[in-house]
Amino acid sequence: MDLQLSGRRALITGSTSGLGEATARLLAAEGAEVVIHGRDSRRAQAVADSIIENGGKAAVAAGDLGTDAGADRTAEQALAGGAVDILVNNAGAYEHLNWAEATADIWLNAYNVNVVSGVRMIQRLVPAMRERDYGRVITIGGGLATQPFDSHPHYNASLAARHNLAVSLARDLAGTHVTSNVVAPGAILVPAVQDFLTELAPERGWGRAWAEIEHNSVREIVPNDRIRYGRPEEIAGAVAYLCGPHAEYISGATIRVDGGTVRGAF
Repeated sequence: MDLQLSGRRALITGSTSGLGEATARLLAAEGAEVVIHGRDSRRAQAVADSIIENGGKAAVAAGDLGTDAGADRTAEQALAGGAVDILVNNAGAYEHLNWAEATADIWLNAYNVNVVSGVRMIQRLVPAMRERDYGRVITIGGGLATQPFDSHPHYNASLAARHNLAVSLARDLAGTHVTSNVVAPGAILVPAVQDFLTELAPERGWGRAWAEIEHNSVREIVPNDRIRYGRPEEIAGAVAYLCGPHAEYISGATIRVDGGTVRGAF
C-alpha cells in the first residue's frame, strides 16, 4: 500500500530513539523527508545520517521544547528546508514516582514537558498548515491517559491532557484539510523497559529467559489479547497511516495500539 507521503516533510519530536526514531525511519521509507529532533544535535544527526545512508531524506532540528526559545530554534531549523506538512508530537519525559514522591513541582514540570511542549510546536507550525490547507498533526498519547496506574500520577494526567488537546485542535481545524489525531500505545518494548522487567523478574517469579519474562509480566501487568508487548515499529505504522491522504476522514480520533489491553495494575 502506497501511503503517498513522497514530497511531504515531517517533523518528529523526540526522534533520536524509541518510538520517535522508529516513526521517522518508517516515514522516510515511505518517501517523506523527515526532520529528526532531539536536545542533543549529535544524536539527532547520527539518526539522520543513518536514514540518508539507507536512501531516505532527513534533516536535523535541535532544541529543548520545554522552553519557548528552544521551540523557536526547533521550528526555525525544521522550516529551513521547506514547509512542514506533518507534525508528530512525540517528545516527552517519564518518571516512575508514586503519589508521595511526585511533588507539585514535579507535576508542573511534567505538564510543561509532556503537554506544553507539544502546544508550542502546534502554535509554531499549524497556522501555516491551515494557510496551505493541508497538514497532519499526530500526538503520541498512551493507554494510561484513560486507564491510569496508581503510580506516576503526574505522567498519567499529562497523557490525558495530550489526548484532550489533540481533540480540541481537531475541532478548531474543522472545515480544513488539516487533521489532528492521537496514537495511544500500550506497553511498548524498548530497551529501558526490557532492562527494567528483567531486573524485576526474580522477585516477581517471571522466569529467567526473556520469552518467559515477557509472557508472565504481560499477564500480570498489562493483560492484552496478544499476550506480549508492542514494538516501536507497530506504533510507527499507525502514525504513518494517519499521515497520508487515506486517513483524510479521520480526525479527533484516538487510535489504540495496545494489543487489546483491558486493564492495568502495576
